[in-house]
Amino acid sequence: MFSSEIKSVHFVGIGGTAMASAAAAMQEKGFAVTGSDQNVYPPMSTFLAGKQIAVMNGYAERNLAPKPDLVVIGNAISRGNPEAEFVLDHKLRYCSLPELLREFFIRGKRSIVVAGTHGKTTTTSLLTWVFEHNRLNPSYLIGGIPNNLSQGARFTDSEWFIIEGDEYDTAFFDKRSKFIHYQPEIGIINNLEFDHADIFENLDAIKKTFSHFIRIIPRNGLLLGNGDDANLAPLLNVTHCPVKRFGLGEGNAIHAFNVRYGPTATEFEIPSFKFHLNLVGELNVRNALAVIACAKHCGLKNQQIQSAFDTFKGIKRRMEVRGIAGGVTVVDDFGHHPTAIRETLKALRLKYPREKIWAIFEPRSNTTRRNVFQSELATAFADADAVVVAEVARLEQIAPEERLDPEKLMQDLKTSGKNAAYLPDVDAIVAHVAKNAQGGDIVVVFSNGGFGGIHAKLLEKLGRR
Repeated sequence: MFSSEIKSVHFVGIGGTAMASAAAAMQEKGFAVTGSDQNVYPPMSTFLAGKQIAVMNGYAERNLAPKPDLVVIGNAISRGNPEAEFVLDHKLRYCSLPELLREFFIRGKRSIVVAGTHGKTTTTSLLTWVFEHNRLNPSYLIGGIPNNLSQGARFTDSEWFIIEGDEYDTAFFDKRSKFIHYQPEIGIINNLEFDHADIFENLDAIKKTFSHFIRIIPRNGLLLGNGDDANLAPLLNVTHCPVKRFGLGEGNAIHAFNVRYGPTATEFEIPSFKFHLNLVGELNVRNALAVIACAKHCGLKNQQIQSAFDTFKGIKRRMEVRGIAGGVTVVDDFGHHPTAIRETLKALRLKYPREKIWAIFEPRSNTTRRNVFQSELATAFADADAVVVAEVARLEQIAPEERLDPEKLMQDLKTSGKNAAYLPDVDAIVAHVAKNAQGGDIVVVFSNGGFGGIHAKLLEKLGRR
C-alpha cells in the first residue's frame, strides 16, 4: 500500500500515547519524523523529547513545510484543522494511525487483538505480561500504562503483536472501528454493551461493528468470546473460524469454578489447574480467563501463565491507590461506563468490606454526558456509601433533551439511601470530602480524564486537616 519512496512522516496530533509511540518506532525504522499537537504534556512530552522528535506546538500549514512524504492524522483531528485542510488541498499522501500500524508493524505478524466494552486494557496488559514474562518479547500497544512495563507500546522483531482493539472510529475520513485494521489472528471479545453514544446510534450498531471484526478472523485463527454475555452470544455463532467461549458458566470451553474472592486476590480453578490472581473481583476473573485461553492456544502451559500472574503489578488508573492522607485512602480509576463503575465498586467492597466508600464521578465521556444511562448510573453506585458527582462537562454542547439530568440523578441516589452531592468543580468537591470524610474512609475517583488534578488536591487537603 505504501511505496518505498516514503522517507519523512509527519504526525498530526502526536501527543496521544499510541501516536507518540508509533512516531518513535517509525524514527527507529529510519524515517525522518515530525509532529504537531495542541498541548503535549507529560508523560508523552518527556517521552518525545527523550527521542529527540521535533514537536510543533499548535496546528499550522507551515508545520508541513517541506512537505512530508506521509502524514498520519490522529483520530481527534477533524475538518477545519489547518494541517488536515493543507493535506487535502495538496493531495499529500495521508493515513490514519491504525492503517500505519497495520502496514508498518502488524502485517506478517501473529496479531492478537483484545476487544470489548470493558476490561480491554487490563486483559491486554495481563496477556502482554504473560508473553513477556515467558520471554516471547511481544510487540504491544496498550491504551494504558501497565506497572510491569514502563510504556504503553513497544515494537519488537518478535512474531507476536498484542494490541488493544478499540471499537471507536478510526479518523474523520474513516468511520470504521479501529480494530478492523489490526489483522486479528486471534480475536478476544470480553463483553459487549452500548457505549460511545457520539458515534453509535444504538446497541445494534455496536453489534454490527463487532460482527465486522469477527468476519476478518482467518480460518486458521481463533475467536475467543465471553460465553456468559447475552449481547455477544448471537455473534459467536460463526463457522468461518474456530470459536472458544470462556466464562463462569458451565457451558464454556474454558470455565472457572470454585471461585474465591478475597480482599487483595482471587482464586479460581479450570478443570486442569488452580489459578491465583493478585487482582480483585469477578471482572478480573473473566479478564484472566480470556488471557489463559489465549496463552494456552499459543502454546504456553498453566504453570507458565501462573508464574506471570504471580508477578503482575496491575495498571495505572485501574483501582490504583494514589496515596493515604489524614487516614483516608484515595483511589484512582478510569471507570466511566455504569457497568465499569458498578464492577469496580463491587471489587473495592471486597477489598474494603467494612470501610465507608466515597465515589466521586466526573461525567465527561460522550456517553455519560448524555441521558442514555440516566437510570443505570443511579444503580451503578450501589456499593458506595456516599456519592459526589462533578458538574457535567461541556453540557451546553448537547441538546437539552439528550443531556444527563443531574438533579434527577441526585434524587434517585438519595432515594436509594445514598448521601449524594452534585458539586460544580474540583475545589468544591475537595472541600466537601475533606470536611466530611473520616479516617479509615476510602475515596475512589472515577474519570477518564485528568479531572483537574483532583487526586493530588484531595491528598494535600486531607493531609492538612
